[in-house]
Amino acid sequence: MQKKHLLLAVLVTAVWGLNFPVTKLGLADIDPLLLTALRFALAALPWVFFVERPQVAFRWLAAYGLIFGVAMWALINQGIAWGVPPGTASLLIQCSAFFTLGWGVLFFGERLGRAQWIASLLAATGLLGFVLSSPGNASRAGLLLVIGSAMAWSIGNVIIKVSKVREIFAFVVWASLFPPIPLLLLTWGMYGSAPFIALPSQLNGMTLLSLAFQVYAATHFSYWGWNLLLREYPISRVAPLSLLIPVFGIFSSMVILGQYPSPADWGLILLVLLAIVLGSGSTQILLMRYRARRLEQA
Repeated sequence: MQKKHLLLAVLVTAVWGLNFPVTKLGLADIDPLLLTALRFALAALPWVFFVERPQVAFRWLAAYGLIFGVAMWALINQGIAWGVPPGTASLLIQCSAFFTLGWGVLFFGERLGRAQWIASLLAATGLLGFVLSSPGNASRAGLLLVIGSAMAWSIGNVIIKVSKVREIFAFVVWASLFPPIPLLLLTWGMYGSAPFIALPSQLNGMTLLSLAFQVYAATHFSYWGWNLLLREYPISRVAPLSLLIPVFGIFSSMVILGQYPSPADWGLILLVLLAIVLGSGSTQILLMRYRARRLEQA
């Protein structure tokens, strides 16, 4: 991966990690489904009137929008609202890396190297350790929702690859048209008119700041950057980088929400970092450079 793209990947994952505690701040007042609907409505409007529709089939826009908005972020927000700590949510969503690697092998004929297999096992061990040691007061249903959102994200990655979209920003904007209406209907069906009546009084400075960050940083910028990487590189090369998200999510939760990992959790963080190094190909590059130096010395 080129250095500029690696830097973009780190920046995107940092924004996404920060987005979890920032979303928690917004969920303090607003219903999670309604907050998700507002996020994608603002991500689509008024931008669709100024951004030309991407040259992809309509079905890919609809499929990605519904998976991205309804099957992924609505589940994450509902899971956090049901008690899953933001740091844990940012960790559980990384199950998408393993789902995505599987889709890459199954649908695109990609092959995983030995380092990626080892990295996957190490990362799975670290993630499982986090889930078992620090779930907080999360309900089982909330945890299952977040894991379901990870599966949805992996399917969204496949859609980006199959659609062969080139206009990444336009794709995100136009796909954002599809989640709001189903989410608004779900909110009305589950809770009636109460969330809508309460909404004007809930739009204080903190919720507006949270919403703006979710729309412009976590949606417009980050999904543009992530989908650009998926366009340029194999899924198996991009997916492991998402494991940086829980690192940023945990540290930002410490700063914003005062949630501190235990000593055992720090060990698991280091295990996940080791998995990232192995899975990203850094080890192979270092070995190649070492061998090249040995050959030059010989």
